[in-house]
Amino acid sequence: MDALEALLTRTTVPQAMMAGPGPEGDALDLILQAGIAAPDHGKLRPWRFLLIRGEGLARLGEVFVSALLERQPDAPEGVVEKARTGPLRAPLIVVVVGAVQPDHPKIPEIEQIGSAAAAAQNMLIAAHALGFAGKWSTGGNAYDRAINQALGLAAHEHLIGYLYFGTSRAARDVPDRPGVASLVAEWPPAGA
Repeated sequence: MDALEALLTRTTVPQAMMAGPGPEGDALDLILQAGIAAPDHGKLRPWRFLLIRGEGLARLGEVFVSALLERQPDAPEGVVEKARTGPLRAPLIVVVVGAVQPDHPKIPEIEQIGSAAAAAQNMLIAAHALGFAGKWSTGGNAYDRAINQALGLAAHEHLIGYLYFGTSRAARDVPDRPGVASLVAEWPPAGA
C-alpha cells in the first residue's frame, strides 16, 4: 500500500471489532520506527512508547478499575467490568507518552505535544499499511493522574493516547469525510 492510500483509507477499528494477531516482530518494529520518524522540531524526541501485551493487558485493566473506583466509588458493576476488560480487546496497546521539556528555551510545550501526537498518527498509518487494525483512545484513562503514575509517567509527561492494535474481525468501509472545500479557506480573504 502506498503512503497516500494508507492515509486516505485508514479508519478507526473499535476494540470490540479487533482480534489477534497483533503486530509483532518486524511489523511492530516498523510501526515503532514510523512513530520515531515523526516531525520533531529541535530533535528533542519528546515522546516515548510503552508496549502493553499479554499479562500486561490484564494488569492495565486492574489499574483502570482502581482509578475508576477512586473517581466513582459507586460505579455500576457493568462500568467496572468494562474498565477491567477493555484492554483485553486488542492484543497490543502502545501507550504514547509526551515526554516534554516544559521550560525549553526555544520549543514550546505545545509543539512537543504536537510531535508526540504526530508519532501516534504515524504508528496508526503504518499499522494500517501493514494490514493491522488500530484505534487511538484517550478519555478519562488518559488524564487520570493515578493511572499515569501507575504507568510510570513523570509529573511533566502527558499521556497522549492508548493505541490499540490488532486484526479487524470484518472489513471496514472508509467513512464519509467532509469535502476539502468545507474546511479550507484562502487567506487573506478575497477583497480584504
